[in-house]
Amino acid sequence: QVQVVESGGGLVQAGGSLRLSCAASGRTFSVYTMGWFRQAPGKEREFVAAITRSAGYTRYADSVKGRFTISRDNAKNTVYLQMNSLKPEDTAVYYCAAGPSTNIDNPYEYDYWGQGTQVTVSS
Repeated sequence: QVQVVESGGGLVQAGGSLRLSCAASGRTFSVYTMGWFRQAPGKEREFVAAITRSAGYTRYADSVKGRFTISRDNAKNTVYLQMNSLKPEDTAVYYCAAGPSTNIDNPYEYDYWGQGTQVTVSS
């Protein structure tokens, strides 16, 4: 079993940057694909980015390509989301999740979720 805790959210102006961190417990962290998802008020949870267990493959939502970068450090049981050139439409609660090796953009495939961290981008 894996427990995940997100941190790093906050308030930033449009064009600014934030780095989210997700610390995971459990000795099996390295076997999981790790994903970031977000949910804005009144909207469904949506895929942001994912990284496979060896960090050999990453995937991004079209809306964040070129602006966000996902990475992981298996020695530290941590996954990161570097967010640059933030836009007001990036405002949401961001969730980290541990999950599968297939369908990595599908939130229903993920087994373990954090409590989320709020990101607010002002215009």
